[in-house]
Amino acid sequence: MEVILKETVDTLGQEGDIVKVKDGYARNYLIPKKIAVLANKGTLAQLEQEKAAIESRREKTQQGSENLAKKLSGVTVEIEQRVGEEDKLFGSVTASDIADKLVELDIEIDKRRILLTEPIKTIGETVVPVKVGFQMNTEITVKVVPIEEE
Repeated sequence: MEVILKETVDTLGQEGDIVKVKDGYARNYLIPKKIAVLANKGTLAQLEQEKAAIESRREKTQQGSENLAKKLSGVTVEIEQRVGEEDKLFGSVTASDIADKLVELDIEIDKRRILLTEPIKTIGETVVPVKVGFQMNTEITVKVVPIEEE
């Protein structure tokens, strides 16, 4: 089944793209959630009329993503954690912890965009990928240090 995307979906494409998906996926998910519409003569004609506006939104989104990538590149986030024997952490550093530290650096980012495969459980530096836009990632360095106890 061919559908026209009304918004960008990471696994399918960008807003305005005509994509072929399985019937059930379109009927049960994309169309009811208003993420896509069925591609027919009427919707294709409407897409042609809206093409300039869609392209403008894509460029604006792309520009925002590039700005965020520039802002994040080279950023090192330092997180203090309690440490036990053999430098093992009491707990772990999660995407939420990283997002909170980025807010302190005046960089607002959703924790779901931080692509941490599993929580960090050791002291040291870890390179963490961050999704900044459609098929666009950048990396930040997360440095986990022990809390200095007095």
